[in-house]
Amino acid sequence: MKTYTISEVAEELNLTVYTLRYYDKEGLMPFVERTSNGTRRFKESDIAALKVIECLKSTGMPIKEIKNFFDWCSEGDSTLQQRYDMFLDRKAIVEAQIEELKKTLEVIDHKCSYYKTALDAGTEDIHKNDKIGVSITN
Repeated sequence: MKTYTISEVAEELNLTVYTLRYYDKEGLMPFVERTSNGTRRFKESDIAALKVIECLKSTGMPIKEIKNFFDWCSEGDSTLQQRYDMFLDRKAIVEAQIEELKKTLEVIDHKCSYYKTALDAGTEDIHKNDKIGVSITN
């Protein structure tokens, strides 16, 4: 079984070694084995767990709640419902984020079109008759 150093894992996951040490300090990586001199050695399953941590973090979940998830995992089948419910909540949060980003993208697309048209015309005057008008918000 291949193992990886903390530096190798940090590089693969585009994290810092400091972040991985922080996760360990916060109790998110009790599964990571250490050599006799204390060096962390990561297995593929550890890297997969770290990917879940990063996924949950990207949804805005606090570290404390991520730790709760891993605690539930270690408790076994009795916590399946909590874990399922947690992921349903995260899914709803991400779907709401996606909808907000779609609205943001619509504004950005509009602004790109506005400025491209103005650039092609060589002036913003081309938009004088727009309902938006010429202002700092253009």
